[in-house]
Amino acid sequence: MLPGGIGNQSTGTFAYFAFGSNMLKERLHLENPSATFLDTGRLKDYHLDFGMWGKNTESSWHGGVATIRENPGSEVWGVIWTISRDHLDSLDHQEGVHRGIYSPLEIRVESSNHGEMLCRTYQMNNFHARTTSPQYKQVVYWGAEQNGLPEDYVDRLLAVQTNNYTGPSILDRIEMHTN
Repeated sequence: MLPGGIGNQSTGTFAYFAFGSNMLKERLHLENPSATFLDTGRLKDYHLDFGMWGKNTESSWHGGVATIRENPGSEVWGVIWTISRDHLDSLDHQEGVHRGIYSPLEIRVESSNHGEMLCRTYQMNNFHARTTSPQYKQVVYWGAEQNGLPEDYVDRLLAVQTNNYTGPSILDRIEMHTN
């Protein structure tokens, strides 16, 4: 476990488990520039799902976004980042905690190189299943590839169906940020 777990006072950081678009460094750095890759990890007894936090809501991704849902025997792979405590509010804001979209959770993740770790993550409130946009799926896939998640898990991400949305999205901001 990372010394101090989720609230490492000696370094002023916390561990964050990302399983959706924030697996991609460039996406996470748009709002949380202190994020540093620590490891990949596996969350047991949850599965990855895509949806919205209300029946008739929209998102800047123009489709469903990732969340985790309890499901014994399943697993979700993701990226463990260390983030400055100074950016906790910006991460909460990005995840819509203030609007009730996601709630923060403290979970135990099996990291690839550091054993079991206590990490902060987010789970969608009032979940309604909804197909994701191709742009969101692309960012999740790039994040999985960028960080070396297991090939069979990456293949499952590639198999996710999309809504075929073709307009602008946050992907445009990410691409502008990397150029």
